[in-house]
Amino acid sequence: MNEQNVMTVDRAAAFERYSADVGGFHLDLERYWIEARALRLWLGGIVVVALLVALIATLLATELFRATARIEVSQITANVTDIDPVENESRVSEMQYLNTQYQLLESRFMAGRVLKAGNLLRDEEFIEAFGLDQKDDLSERDVEKVLLDNISVSPLRQSSLVDVSFSSPEPLVSAKITNLWADEFIAANYEKRFGSNIDAREFLTRQIAELREKLSVSEKQLVDYANANEILVLSASSDKQGAETAAQTLIATDLAALNEALAKAVTDRIAAQAALASGDFPSQDPRNALRADLAKAEAELASLRSNFGPGFPPLIEKEAEVNSLKSSLAAESRAALRAASSRERELRAKLEEAKGLFLGQQDLGIQYGILKREVDTNRELYDALLQRFKGLEASGAGQNNIKLIDKADVPLEPYSPSLVINLAIGLLAGLGLAVALVYLRVMLSQTVKDPQDVTRRLGLPILGMIPKSDSTDIRQEVLIRSSELSEAYKSARTNLTFLTPMGAPKALMLTSSVPSEGKSLSCLALATSFVQLGKRTLLIDADLRNSRMQGILGESFDKKGGLAALLSGNASDLKDQVASIEDFGFDYLPHGYTPPNPVELLASARFRELLEEAKAAYDQIIVDSAPMLSLADAIELSRAVDGVVYVIESDRIKIRVIENAIERLTRTGAQVYGAIVTKLDANAAGYGYGYGYGYGYGYGATSELEKSAQD
Repeated sequence: MNEQNVMTVDRAAAFERYSADVGGFHLDLERYWIEARALRLWLGGIVVVALLVALIATLLATELFRATARIEVSQITANVTDIDPVENESRVSEMQYLNTQYQLLESRFMAGRVLKAGNLLRDEEFIEAFGLDQKDDLSERDVEKVLLDNISVSPLRQSSLVDVSFSSPEPLVSAKITNLWADEFIAANYEKRFGSNIDAREFLTRQIAELREKLSVSEKQLVDYANANEILVLSASSDKQGAETAAQTLIATDLAALNEALAKAVTDRIAAQAALASGDFPSQDPRNALRADLAKAEAELASLRSNFGPGFPPLIEKEAEVNSLKSSLAAESRAALRAASSRERELRAKLEEAKGLFLGQQDLGIQYGILKREVDTNRELYDALLQRFKGLEASGAGQNNIKLIDKADVPLEPYSPSLVINLAIGLLAGLGLAVALVYLRVMLSQTVKDPQDVTRRLGLPILGMIPKSDSTDIRQEVLIRSSELSEAYKSARTNLTFLTPMGAPKALMLTSSVPSEGKSLSCLALATSFVQLGKRTLLIDADLRNSRMQGILGESFDKKGGLAALLSGNASDLKDQVASIEDFGFDYLPHGYTPPNPVELLASARFRELLEEAKAAYDQIIVDSAPMLSLADAIELSRAVDGVVYVIESDRIKIRVIENAIERLTRTGAQVYGAIVTKLDANAAGYGYGYGYGYGYGYGATSELEKSAQD
């Protein structure tokens, strides 16, 4: 029982390892190679078909010509002026800038520009090249789609160069569209960078023209108003805000001059009155000479009076001279006073006259100032716009940062279709489909194709790998010791002898999932192999439902009641029911008649008694049971025998069916020692055997069992 538990744990561990392999990625190259060899004809056909499809596609494909132009995209541009453009260039990384340009090259915006620049809606050569003449309602969107489908942009690595290519069935069309695409992209970039300046200059030109006309009208109105009102402006003055006024007219200038002259005349009159009263004159006054002469004459007169008497003639002359000088000085002072008073009166009269004229022009000067300020405002706006216009003209002299390096030439040869490339693609596609087919066959395979699946997926040791035999006489194949079939069963027998320390379990039962898996033949061959070891061997045919053992042995045992008679009590002596098979050397207990209740007979204590009796008389007992199916025959037998060997036909029964059958056995306490894989095909599996045999087993319940396992 401990040994049974150990083997159950081993099977569980093996199943867990298989589940882990399925959950992860497990690559069994040998399994894939085996499957590829089995499908080699299919795989070769797939590759050949793929190559033929590639060849036919090449022959039927339309020739395409590709023209390529090369442009340079530089982020940093030169500006020959120090004046900034209207819009400052955004600072972005070079890679981001280049990627943006690549996307713009393949945008609908560019397709629309090219469509309009080349007038492609009316270009018959372009329309015929792409078969657009078949459409009655050709639209711009249709042409744009054709352009975008055939344009390609290929940046050159580690450089700012870009190849722009266009392909079409006509070489001239390809070259034309490629060059047009490159030119329009360069023009669009220039318009983007300097288009704002151009728009601004156009706007300023219109504004400057309007202001020029407005300034001319306002100046004319000012001049006409001044002429009509006889306003003569000599100079202009500015207020604190810088606005000029019309204060310095001719009348205002005269008024200021008269006022200044009157003030001087009043000063002169007052000075003349003071001089007349005091006799003092300004230092520059010409009367100072008379006064000096008078002072000199008076001094001389005083000297004469002190020395001479009144009647002295020189004294009398000197007195007359002094009196004459005093008279002259007084007369001149009075004359100066009269002249100053007269000038003062005249100037005051002129001033009053000028004041009257100035006051009359005050209202006119207000309107004149309004007109003058309008002229000044218009002139300032005009000068400012003119200055900005000149600045924009200077800043618009920047260079385009995208340049055409190589124009597209007319292609001389088509680039597509390429026979070599298409064949290579077809070969790769064929190989890919072939690999996919092998992979799917391996992954979707639910049968035992590789004997190692028995260990990996079922957790059972492989006790034997039996080749498929093409011989028509299976019986003879077993008897010939040197045959591949016999040698394979000898190997299985050897493996059985190592199952326990005492050798092979004395009573072994062989069963399978469904009929015709090679179970009965395996019982026959193993019994024969044990006989060849010198062991007394008994082969019990325990398939009470539809045994095929007698058909393999080629003999009839109808006269014996067999196992069914022993179990039902119709016979009691085992020796009487056993037949000796001379050709094979073992004893054979036939199944006898087919009872109505085989399960009850096999489950009875009588079978255990018979088995114990046989163990006492024989060295090895092989029990051929019914297949598992949905039956309980094999399960009942497994409780009585020492162990079970499970027979599995290669690439026939789904592993899930086998798992369910083995699980039914182990749940009842059966000791399943391992499995024998039968009917291995060397051509399909590549295990180094050339084998094959076939026989029927007539239960007809295989599909039912497999269906139940799938459910």
